[in-house]
Amino acid sequence: MKIVLGSDDRTPLTDAVLDDLRSRTHDVALIGPPGDEQKEWAQVGREVGEMVAGGGADMGVLFCWTGTGASIAANKVKGVRAALCADAATAAGARRWNDANVLVLSLRLTSVEVAREMLDVWFATAADPDEAVNIARLEPG
Repeated sequence: MKIVLGSDDRTPLTDAVLDDLRSRTHDVALIGPPGDEQKEWAQVGREVGEMVAGGGADMGVLFCWTGTGASIAANKVKGVRAALCADAATAAGARRWNDANVLVLSLRLTSVEVAREMLDVWFATAADPDEAVNIARLEPG
């Protein structure tokens, strides 16, 4: 699976999540400081969203200090359902009930262990077909 990982800062958490994604044999594209280029959170969020919505990645993992700004930026892109998650139960629900395609994590609050738990359920949980009507309502216009 192709995953785009974006952040406005490189931290031990971003490095651990990158290593985790690669250990799952995902093909990972980088946006922002986890790669070579410094970018602000709004730009990173939008670029991750555009890559997912445009088909350049199957899913995204996105970080910023609180996670809020990056999730807002990503959700401005049509076709993106970015979910700011703080635990595995929330991540599973975001996939199951919202068919979320971008997992957003707070650099300030997320531990490496909790991030791994969220990734486990994120990739193991499919969208509930009974939610298709509600998920369709999330699209603008």
